[in-house]
Amino acid sequence: AGTYFPKQPTHGMPSFRQVLEGLADAWRERRDDVESQGERVVEAIARASSLPGSVEPLSDEIEAEALESLARSFDDTWGGFGGAPKFPQPMTLEFLLRMAVRGKPGAEAMVVRTLGRMASGGIYDHVGGGFARYSTDARWRVPHFEKMLYDNAQLAQLYVRAWLVTRRDRFRRIATETLEYLLRELRQPEGGFSSSQDADSEGVEGKFYVWSWTDLVELVGEDVARALGATPAGNWEGANVLWLSQGTEPDDIELDAARRRLFETRERRIRPATDDKVLASWNAMAIQALVEAGRAFGEPRFIDAARTCASFLLEQLRRPDGRLLRSWRRGHQGRPGFADDHALLASALLTLFETTGDEGWFHEASGLAGALVDLFHDAEHGGFFQTGSDEDPLVIRPKDPYDNAVPSGNSAAADVLQRVALLTGDAELERAGVSAIRLVRDALSRAPTAFGAALCALDRYLGPSREVAIVGDPASPDTRSLLDEVLAKRFVPNVVVAVSPAGVIPQGLALLEARPQVDGQPTAYVCERFACKLPVTRPDDLLEQLGVVTG
Repeated sequence: AGTYFPKQPTHGMPSFRQVLEGLADAWRERRDDVESQGERVVEAIARASSLPGSVEPLSDEIEAEALESLARSFDDTWGGFGGAPKFPQPMTLEFLLRMAVRGKPGAEAMVVRTLGRMASGGIYDHVGGGFARYSTDARWRVPHFEKMLYDNAQLAQLYVRAWLVTRRDRFRRIATETLEYLLRELRQPEGGFSSSQDADSEGVEGKFYVWSWTDLVELVGEDVARALGATPAGNWEGANVLWLSQGTEPDDIELDAARRRLFETRERRIRPATDDKVLASWNAMAIQALVEAGRAFGEPRFIDAARTCASFLLEQLRRPDGRLLRSWRRGHQGRPGFADDHALLASALLTLFETTGDEGWFHEASGLAGALVDLFHDAEHGGFFQTGSDEDPLVIRPKDPYDNAVPSGNSAAADVLQRVALLTGDAELERAGVSAIRLVRDALSRAPTAFGAALCALDRYLGPSREVAIVGDPASPDTRSLLDEVLAKRFVPNVVVAVSPAGVIPQGLALLEARPQVDGQPTAYVCERFACKLPVTRPDDLLEQLGVVTG
């Protein structure tokens, strides 16, 4: 088995033709051996898919051990973990940011160093915004130039949250430029987002993004060219990848005008091809990032773009019976959605609900959470299958516990089902979600970079978690001031928010039941497992009650 076979044999790797010829020969000449080996493989996969979840406690020690493991593998100079090739690993950094908010020593420094170095490196597009898939070196200097929707959505969200924690202006700028890139380059007219842009243009890797020394000097001058890491001989295969080799922008050189001039010139080049299929899970992550940036930065157009994308997914990526689908392309619907499609879209819709107060998003999220359990949950062994029980049976129904480039369905389900349970009081949803954490419990501290999203779901379980019920018109300034205290002014892990006008309780939203206003004013209730503190009407009082979380 392999993930890639070249057209011609290279570097000891057989060509695709040789692989096919070898398979055909084995099938003709050694059929019995092949079938016997196939049976053993299936048995091994079946055993792995049916392993029960751990019965050992889910404790703070797991987080502490994971944090120690990450510190040991951290690159103190360039940020990130391990050597080349180096991947951004936003889920791992999200876990570290949570630990930083909890005051764990060393966690914030690892996040800040990594995000700063990535923003300086060639992995970031200093002309047009957005991140490439990974760096071919340990310094984030030379990227593999392909740009993926899922990377940029996750990284934009991470930079937003890091800005809320550190208030570093640079993190806000990087988040904004990355989302502007998504809106400009990947957003389709219907509102969904394309999956990726190629590394190649005109058959040459990176041609769209790199520069000759002569062109740079002519366009922006020698001082700016050197500030952007360029040299007369080139810093990569005779051309120049733009990067900030000193880790930050020089104080004595204004780069913004130069970037605009380079962008205008680059726009006249032949751009890389775009993979224009729309995937539910990847678009869900884009919705999440847009909403969080919109409320944190006061940018309504980001939230509007998120609404449009969510409406598009719910209209076009569903069958008439309501079954969520995985993909869409130019009017053609794809196969039934996987566990991660349901979990990540439910999470994005919950974030839209808590931000806008539109109860329709809550109902859609709740429906997806129910389908997630009905179609994918393994009631016998715990965790979630990748494919639904309503699909044609496979040889083995797989589970994917690992968080690789995107959160696994297992981890995404663990997080969102806890969120829904905290809003609805549905203990069965929480048990199903936590079973997904138990499935990988013993691996979390040993291999934290493979389970970044699972560690974040564990952090939600360990808490402390808080539910905030806000009773008031979501459009009124007084209600918004209470919402902003929780959602827009700071990153508060493990808080869920429900907002609705007085006397209006969306069906199933138990958190809002029996929550009257005080003196007819928008009122907030801070609760833990539905046991609430005294209601408050002033943002300062709400912040004080949340201090146990943010301190």
